[in-house]
Amino acid sequence: MAWTRYVAIGDSFTEGLGDHYPDGGPRGWADRLAEGLAADADGVSYANLAIRGRLLDPILHEQLPAALSLEPDLVSMSGGGNDMLRPGADTGALVAKLDDAVARVRATGADVLLFTAVDPVGSPVIRLTRSRVEAFSDQIRLIAARHGAYVVDQWQMDVLSDWRMWTVDRLHMSPAGHRRVALAALETLGVKADDWRGPALAPLPELSRGARALWNARWARGYLAPWVGRRLRGRSSGDQITAKRPVLAPVVAHSE
Repeated sequence: MAWTRYVAIGDSFTEGLGDHYPDGGPRGWADRLAEGLAADADGVSYANLAIRGRLLDPILHEQLPAALSLEPDLVSMSGGGNDMLRPGADTGALVAKLDDAVARVRATGADVLLFTAVDPVGSPVIRLTRSRVEAFSDQIRLIAARHGAYVVDQWQMDVLSDWRMWTVDRLHMSPAGHRRVALAALETLGVKADDWRGPALAPLPELSRGARALWNARWARGYLAPWVGRRLRGRSSGDQITAKRPVLAPVVAHSE
């Protein structure tokens, strides 16, 4: 396939937080994927409607119709991660909504690219959601199989368990993480690209129990507490944010 009208929808993962251009704007795996598509085919245009902090409902109710209005031939769809962090998350309802959304896109003739979650087993606090996140990821694989969609299985990407793939907030990927995901997405789509598995990383030094406790305490104070505070106030990090690429536009290649 040679896709020329690519539209991305989702939350901060797809917006590209943690991976920034020199001017401070978010880049991320979706921009990198678009660059890979443009290197493989002429005339590629790309839009990114993702907004940080969005739950699955706003992604599907607001971003998806806007995406379909652009008449894409490829839609990447990632959402539900913010829902999974909430204690009352209804996995069954989320799966049903995502399944319907994928069916809507596929009915237009466009291809769909989905993503499983990253295994949170090594993440303090977030690992408490692991069982329902794993169940959600299993259902994403089934949705992809049912509708003939592509899926990037991040759960199986062991390299993403390395903290160098993440920023200090442990919620958003670093440039290295976004790059690996973009390469995995290109591989999934059958587009020639570097191997996301390499280069191999040297092991991180082992922290002492005290150093690890201090590291976790600073993270909880600096990032977890503010996140909980926003949830309690009914606020989102994306309340005043608009989509960074609301219309299809030609892709410009960027150096690393």
